[in-house]
Formats: sequence, structure tokens, C-alpha cells
Amino acid sequence: MNEILTNSQFFGLCLSLWTYFIGMWLKRKLKWAVLNPLLIAILLCIAVLLCFDIDYETYYQGARYISYFLTPATVALAIPLYEQLDQLKKNWKAILVGITSGVLASGGSILLLSKLFGFTEAEFVTFYPKPITTAIGMSLSEEMGGYVAITVAAIVITGVFGNIVAEAAVKLFGIKNRVAKGIAIGSASHAIGTVKAMEMGEVEGAMSSLSIVLSGILTVVLANLFLMLY
Repeated sequence: MNEILTNSQFFGLCLSLWTYFIGMWLKRKLKWAVLNPLLIAILLCIAVLLCFDIDYETYYQGARYISYFLTPATVALAIPLYEQLDQLKKNWKAILVGITSGVLASGGSILLLSKLFGFTEAEFVTFYPKPITTAIGMSLSEEMGGYVAITVAAIVITGVFGNIVAEAAVKLFGIKNRVAKGIAIGSASHAIGTVKAMEMGEVEGAMSSLSIVLSGILTVVLANLFLMLY
């Protein structure tokens, strides 16, 4: 059985897709917020690899094809933003302040926690890109000398957590403005969180999509500043 799986060029791709479909089915069936399809897919993939004693490199030979779609998928998020262009023009000042505040809060908290736990510079830059989308975060981590594999894990965990708690969080803090909801979710939990924002409404989804782009740019621009402060 192991030979059949490991010799298949598309084993990783098929495993990733099937586990994600199972996650989507469970989410629709049970409607529990914690049953995020991506989280379910990750856990099931790990379980299969462990059960059949398959190493990551073998899995990645097929799964790598999925990563080719990261950048175009992120760019495609501009479509809902274009459809809500009037909201952007009307609230551009509040949007810029909100996104900038989110980036500073994220970078500042990672800086403080890194100092608190005695992280090395490489470990700090590994976690610094965690609130931005994977396509940008991977490149930034690699350029700054971080551990890219851990960066990807941190980004995914951040997004999944944001997707799960986003709706409850905006209710807890009494955020009722639809633009503010989208900005908060997109700034904190990038593309995976944006999926939840789109479920909440078109305006929320569009503003969250904008936050992904601007948060990524600002995070890259401010990277050297935070590194100097470290």
C-alpha cells in the first residue's frame, strides 16, 4: 500500500483535495465554527502520513502544485473590492488608519513577545510575517533569514484561528460597522480569515481583501524598522 501511495506523482495533491472536501462536508453537516475545512484537512493529512509512514518530501512532490495557485488566488480577491469601490472612496481615511493600526499592533506584539521569550533575531523574523498572506510572508521570511517552514505554519494557524473566532470576536467587542469588521478580520488573519468575512457579507469581504494587500505591503515596508528595534 505504501509503495502505491509513494510512487504516485499526484498523491500529495489528491490527499490534500480529498481531506479538504471532507472538511467542507463536515462543516456543512455540523455547522460548528471550530470545524474549519483547512484545519480538518491539515489534521487528516498528518494522520494519513503518520499511519502509512510517509515522509513530508514524498507528500510534497504532489502537493506542491497547490502552492502555484496562491498568488493568483490572492490577486483574485481584488474582484470583490472593485465591486465595493464606493465604500472604499467614502471611507478611505478610516480604512488606512485601521489597517496601519493592525500592522503596528501585530508587529509590536510579536516584537514584545519575542523579547519576552528570548527569541533570536532569526526566530523573531520567522514569526513577524504571521498576519499576512502566505505568498508574501514566505518571501519576506526567507529574505530576512527566518525559518520559512515555521513561518508558513504560523501563517496558516493564524488564519485558521481568525476564521474560527472572527464572528464571535466582532460580536464580543461590539463592532457593528461592516467596513470595520472587514478591516479587522483581513488585517489579523489574511486570506483564510477573509473567507469568513465574505460569508458575513460583501462589504466585509471586500474590505478584508483590501486589508490583505495593504497589510502585506506595510508589513514588508516596516520590516526593517521592527528589525532595528529588535
